[in-house]
Amino acid sequence: MALLLLKLFYTFFKIGLFGFGGGYAMISMIQGEVVTRYGWLSTSDFTDIIAISQMTPGPIGINSATYVGYTAMVNAGYSHYIGILGSTVATLSVVLPSFILMVFISRFFLKYQRHPAVEAVFKGLRPGVVGLLAAAALVLMNGENFGTDTYQIVISILLFIAAFIASHRYKMNPILLIICSGVLGYFLY
Repeated sequence: MALLLLKLFYTFFKIGLFGFGGGYAMISMIQGEVVTRYGWLSTSDFTDIIAISQMTPGPIGINSATYVGYTAMVNAGYSHYIGILGSTVATLSVVLPSFILMVFISRFFLKYQRHPAVEAVFKGLRPGVVGLLAAAALVLMNGENFGTDTYQIVISILLFIAAFIASHRYKMNPILLIICSGVLGYFLY
């Protein structure tokens, strides 16, 4: 049990430390660690956790860590209470790097924010963040989200395009967009 908790702490501390760009940028990193590297969850379980994390209040990276911590412990055969401990460890460890960095950086950032070296670092981080967000989008383009037969794939792509246009062009409320997509999915599938 202690080894798994230590692995959860290390994994999510690392994700929190290098997950520039927020929760969506962390999705591909989380999948790489918990599905591919450690096998704590299946791809299907991970997709479900991402969907739940998006729908529940709070940052997706923190919500994902909470659900993964719980699921990893329970899937390893531990009790519900140990699962809660796994959730707590994963959640705190994904937040801890940001907290530590913000304490140290906030002291110096206001003083040096216009320094050319600091500006250059932030210019270098921007493309990396865009790349992490693109990787997160590609991670979610799988059979669990788009289906496996031709009908499901075509309907999924059409729903994706309609949701993108409604969100981007018409500025549709995201909650309404989720409800409409769910209702359409119910009737079309």
